[in-house]
Amino acid sequence: MYASLKSLITRSVSRGNARRMVLVLCLGSLSLSLWAYARSSPLPLAVLLLNAAMLLMVGLQQWKSRKAIRFQPRELAERLLQVQENERHRLSRELHDDIGQLLTAAKLQSDWLQRRLPDDLQGQCTVLCNTLNETLAKVRDVSAILNPRQLSSLGLEASLRAHLLKTLANTPVHWSLECQQRLTGIPEEMAVAAFRITQEAVTNMLRHAQANNLLVRLQRLPEGLSLMVCDDGQGFSPASNPALEGQRGMAGMCERVDQLGGTLVVSSQPGTGTRIDALFPWAPRALERANRPKVIE
Repeated sequence: MYASLKSLITRSVSRGNARRMVLVLCLGSLSLSLWAYARSSPLPLAVLLLNAAMLLMVGLQQWKSRKAIRFQPRELAERLLQVQENERHRLSRELHDDIGQLLTAAKLQSDWLQRRLPDDLQGQCTVLCNTLNETLAKVRDVSAILNPRQLSSLGLEASLRAHLLKTLANTPVHWSLECQQRLTGIPEEMAVAAFRITQEAVTNMLRHAQANNLLVRLQRLPEGLSLMVCDDGQGFSPASNPALEGQRGMAGMCERVDQLGGTLVVSSQPGTGTRIDALFPWAPRALERANRPKVIE
């Protein structure tokens, strides 16, 4: 009953209704005040009651406005992340379907030309075919990075392993992925956040850290899913507010963790490497689904 009463009050004092009620109360108070002034009579009790009701409505409207402003940044961050993921999926589809098909057609056409060109042009045609093959492979890699389709089919651990294999294949970095528990039943939004944070951490390491070793650890703890990414690179000085300091990658990590109500700790100093610890708390009954044994039919 309390929930129903609270819902009724919330609906009744919505922003549009509150504005209309304040307007009606103001008009009523003004009319009664003019009537009392015209009759040279003392201020009626009804005017005092109207003024009190108007003050109450203004206070309620101000409280609701402050509450909406307080929750707006988190809702905005969630919306931005959702738009970002949708845009990544759209770009991935366009790269895979449109540009990928055009490059495949160009590759087939170059193969057809290579079989018919004279010997003195075979070298240039071979270079063209190799360039098209490399471009097509790059487009497929970028499409996979933008939209890791294997998350839904292979799971978080296998997806991270495949990403590390592809990203660090031609680098001197020695990497290790530790996961001693099965990660079945992980919510999709949690898996996407963990994958994106690891992806951003590895990208930052390759760009700036000059590291030789990388360790990624996934653990299913009673309080939530734990992710640790550690390297022995050059390190840096983490900003207290990454968004204001221009650290957009770190700001994106914080936003993803905040969206799920988790925590993110970045431990780093110049010359000592970097360690990123993220904890994603379990949603209601998510732990029960994660621990539920799979039924083999």
